[in-house]
Amino acid sequence: MRLKAILADDEPNILRNLQAVIPWEELEIDIAGTAKNGVEALELCSLHMPDLVMSDIRMPLMDGITFVQKLREINESCKVLMVTGYQDFEYARSLMRVGVSDYILKPINYEELGNCIRKLASEIRDSKVMKQEEQHKWGKMKNLAYEKILQDVLMNYSEISAYSLLPIDNMDLETLKYGFIMIDVDDYSQKSLPWSEQERKLWNFAVRNVLQDSLADFQAEFSVLQMREGEWCLLIQWDDAGDVEQEQARKVGDAGAQSRLYETALKLQKDVRESVKLSISVGFFPDAVGLRTLSETYRKLQRFMQLHLDKQESVLPYKESKEPSDPNNSLWYLVEEIVTGLKQLNRNKTEDALNRLKLLLEGLPNSSFARAYQMLHFLILHVLRELREMNSLNVQEEEQVWSLLDKSESIPHLHQVMVQLATIGLQGTNKKKNSELLMTAAKEYIRTHYANDFGVEDIASFLGISSSYFSLLFKQQFGETFVEYVTKHRMELAKSMLLHSDKSITDIGKSVGYIERRYFTKVFQKFTGEIPSEYREKRMKAK
Repeated sequence: MRLKAILADDEPNILRNLQAVIPWEELEIDIAGTAKNGVEALELCSLHMPDLVMSDIRMPLMDGITFVQKLREINESCKVLMVTGYQDFEYARSLMRVGVSDYILKPINYEELGNCIRKLASEIRDSKVMKQEEQHKWGKMKNLAYEKILQDVLMNYSEISAYSLLPIDNMDLETLKYGFIMIDVDDYSQKSLPWSEQERKLWNFAVRNVLQDSLADFQAEFSVLQMREGEWCLLIQWDDAGDVEQEQARKVGDAGAQSRLYETALKLQKDVRESVKLSISVGFFPDAVGLRTLSETYRKLQRFMQLHLDKQESVLPYKESKEPSDPNNSLWYLVEEIVTGLKQLNRNKTEDALNRLKLLLEGLPNSSFARAYQMLHFLILHVLRELREMNSLNVQEEEQVWSLLDKSESIPHLHQVMVQLATIGLQGTNKKKNSELLMTAAKEYIRTHYANDFGVEDIASFLGISSSYFSLLFKQQFGETFVEYVTKHRMELAKSMLLHSDKSITDIGKSVGYIERRYFTKVFQKFTGEIPSEYREKRMKAK
């Protein structure tokens, strides 16, 4: 790791000696510039942002204290090594309080100076490595938070506003646009039946990794979000950098954008087939989608794909239905109501939807029976996948459902299978109480881990349920999403620590889970209307 240094001294001979005698190349330090006074040195520091500055303590136009103070305004981390005469010894020591790392006395002992520079260079490199690791860790945390926000929006658990507390850094929520792709493993319910829960997790993890790797060279930010077992949403973020191709993607029906998404879909299919030996179908929305319409688009695309019953390794551009009275659409919406009732553990809502489904099936014309039978069979598999996500049926119950499906030869038989599924979803020993116990455990987990790097997957795994079901229960229990809840919890703790401890703002930020002070300050200001230092100062004065 090469470093940059600035040398400043008003004696030309000393500058020449410093460049010639110190083994800069061996130390992997580049001399970015030399200055003969404090003003020049400050200008060079502003231009090159060096890692190390070596400066005489007494130079024309600007003294040592002023130089260091102004340097700190533009570069907080730069190491400063001062050169001073014996008569300035106490003055040099005083500089340590304003950010000087070390000093050396004249006449210069160049061997001693070399050792001092070597030590400072080692400290600089150690600090850079630590900072990179922290930034990488924090970047990963922010990405996880961002993906969790997107998933909450897709599931319609979160309302986005310009004043939201969601920690999306440097993003304009009103202008975010995405390319929207959905991936579904063909015949997932049948293929996954013999797998254990652990095997299903491994297969899903493998597919997600392939999707991520397949898009590694994609020239845009993207997120791969698992919505349920065997189903993922891929969101490609179009930025406002003026890229012509991305700008075209916003235009309704743009052929270039559709072609690009189609080619991406084919690549995803090929990579998944070759890597994990599974076939996937891919649907995509032809136009760029705003953040506020993600949830609606997800439901549209999911319904569109599920209604293509014969899809096998298909690529399906979304098209609006031309037949709003299509019985298959009505079947889908009624089954969605059944699923919603099961997720809410609402028996009345579930049974009402089942009764209306029965009436709809009884009123179908004879010409629609074959298609409706096929559709209902498929929708039963859809409900079965949802119950898996809720962890609401065991292996024996699932095998029982498959046995009933195999024996079903008519629409009334299939309706009875749907009733059986709904019964399984609603039954259990005080299921409502169990969900409340789960959320109590989640709240305690957050309380004991708030300073650590954790996400919804960690808590869901700890509780033994899926991430999507955890998010649903959490929103129902607390009235806000996981990210919103954790952010508020961390901010309340930070407020308490600011008032009742003498820790630095940086340390308080780290204590509540924010490695970067700048990011902690931004979130705190959004939460309270004040930066942490103002918040502390005002309330301490009021005591």
